[in-house]
Amino acid sequence: MPKREMSAMSMAAPEGLFVLEGRPTPQLIADHLREQIAQGSIRPGQQINESLLARQFNTSRGPLREALQRLCQEGILISRRNYGVFVMELEKLDLKEIYEVRESFESAAASRLLDGSPKQIKDTCHMLKEIVGEMAKQVAASDWQTIARLDMQFHSALVAGMGNSRFIRIYKTLAAESRMCILDLEVSYPRVDDLVEEHQNILDLLEAGDRNGLLNAIKRHAQKAVEDLTAAQQDKQIRA
Repeated sequence: MPKREMSAMSMAAPEGLFVLEGRPTPQLIADHLREQIAQGSIRPGQQINESLLARQFNTSRGPLREALQRLCQEGILISRRNYGVFVMELEKLDLKEIYEVRESFESAAASRLLDGSPKQIKDTCHMLKEIVGEMAKQVAASDWQTIARLDMQFHSALVAGMGNSRFIRIYKTLAAESRMCILDLEVSYPRVDDLVEEHQNILDLLEAGDRNGLLNAIKRHAQKAVEDLTAAQQDKQIRA
């Protein structure tokens, strides 16, 4: 896929050093970088500054490079021989593929969840209700970055409800890529009036145990997202 040339860009390190604790160092660094990329702090096409990151995380190049390799394997970063490591830039085909895979994952998770215990469903619905409530507040405030985070938090909670750790781990990458799409294309949710309603509908169908209705709602939601993002990408290219 064609890539525009990007100059090496440095990332502003937060005040002080990042404290590494709890999880293995490469995993923690990868999780932190994934989140920075997803929320737009590190932009598509930007080069990763290894020296700066090593100082930021107060670690050697070994764990850092292992973390970068993980993100390259996920597809969020791209290693270019003799040039360095860059954040991937999402094209039209990427949008379609991301949401196709997301639809498959979320549909499988929803079916598995409905086959699970009533407590699993109840706990998941409780979490989804809290997210939808917060989403409605942020829509009123037009805080698009927070809305993008809550949007993916909703779908991640749905997937997490089934309790499959591997599903959850793989879905993290899809969630990060989806947020990259939204923020990079500067999408202000063209169907903002429908946003909370669509998520509330998914929640209601899950709570009611309506399997067919839930799977259809997940499919429609993914299809509309691709349409919105594709239109936003075309508008951005025209402006450029």
